[in-house]
Amino acid sequence: MSALPSNKFDFLCQDVRKRSGLVLGQEKAYLVDSRLGPLARKEGFASVEALIDAMMRGDTRICVAASEALATHETFFFRDKTPFDLFENVIAPALKSARMGRSLKIWCAAASSGQEPYSLGMLLDEIPGLNADILATDMSAPVLEKAKAGIYTQFEVQRGLPIQRLVKNFDQVGDSWRIKPQLRQKVRFEQANLLDDFSRFGRMDVIFCRNVLIYFDIQTKAKILDRLASLLADDGFLLLGAAETVVGLTDNLRPISGHRGLYAKPAMAAKLTKAA
Repeated sequence: MSALPSNKFDFLCQDVRKRSGLVLGQEKAYLVDSRLGPLARKEGFASVEALIDAMMRGDTRICVAASEALATHETFFFRDKTPFDLFENVIAPALKSARMGRSLKIWCAAASSGQEPYSLGMLLDEIPGLNADILATDMSAPVLEKAKAGIYTQFEVQRGLPIQRLVKNFDQVGDSWRIKPQLRQKVRFEQANLLDDFSRFGRMDVIFCRNVLIYFDIQTKAKILDRLASLLADDGFLLLGAAETVVGLTDNLRPISGHRGLYAKPAMAAKLTKAA
């Protein structure tokens, strides 16, 4: 549990929730010192409490930095494997003929440091006749800068990345590995918060929004899912994390039977379920 006075911890919870949607209850109080401690030192504050004092005085830059620091940015290449199998074996065949050679529009929301969109870019290179424009967003400017640079440590490339894909898609730079230019060019990165309006992105064929809704309350999840549905093509697909669902949250999306984590608009979901 955080050693912060209750009024300061309550303020932190409310401010972070307003800015990022993250629900920071007492069960996650341990994150305060571990994630805000480094930020406090970097910004020259004597303690986490002093950093929160600055937030309470209205320092917007520190408020935003605190929200970003408290967000979870855990990711790795081809994380969980199943979503990428679904993309290759279910989504790609369904959309390939329907799009008549047009590039798919794919959005990776909460993309963190870029492993998910780059994994998709690698996979697309291996599917003949299928091209896509990949948009990757995150609310955190620092992780987006890392994603744009496309430079990863030996530990990061070993997580989920087979040696054949490493050699094909990366150049070794000292002790690190950098995504090759042709793959970096496949992904466009943009800063965006899921709590804000994202209708500017336009219609999407596929949306990856994995392992982020679990941090929101029920009302926020429902609103985000409805807005994701409004951007999704009528025959498009939404992929959520294994611990996430649309059931009980929105009527605008339905699970696709037999494919955990895969969702579509009701008519498309019914069509695919019937065909299975």
